[in-house]
Amino acid sequence: MPYFNEIMQTSQQPNAVEFYRRIAGKQRLLAGIICLAVIGFFGTLYLAGAGKINLSRWTGVCGFKQRFNLPCPSCSMTTSSIAFVQGRFAESFYTQPAAALLCVMLVISAILAFLTACFGVYFAFVDNFFSGRNIKYIILALLVIVAAGWAVTLARALAAKGH
Repeated sequence: MPYFNEIMQTSQQPNAVEFYRRIAGKQRLLAGIICLAVIGFFGTLYLAGAGKINLSRWTGVCGFKQRFNLPCPSCSMTTSSIAFVQGRFAESFYTQPAAALLCVMLVISAILAFLTACFGVYFAFVDNFFSGRNIKYIILALLVIVAAGWAVTLARALAAKGH
């Protein structure tokens, strides 16, 4: 009895799932720019953590915190990101969970961009992930992450005031 694949015609055989595809030129350049931007961002945070750069010159003082004496949605994100860059991951997640999660997402993005830029490999799941339908869910998820991080920061601030 012949094997199943031998009796199927070529047109009837299922297509293999495409995991990655080759790209060239502009897409590789764009991926390289993205990778370098993320590395530059983390490099800036590393230098700020080492005391070589003063980020407060650019970020200023939090007006929300001054006015309401409560942390804003982005309070502690820089501190958490600096802890993440310095390898203190648990402290980063404890300080501001949203910032630590966003840092993890940036690291994954940088790795994928590096592979795309250097090897010309573009992963098909990226297209599926960022399809038109998923963009609204991605934005909603990011808003939920920031809101949850803010809730944790607010809870800690209110608990500290109670003591």
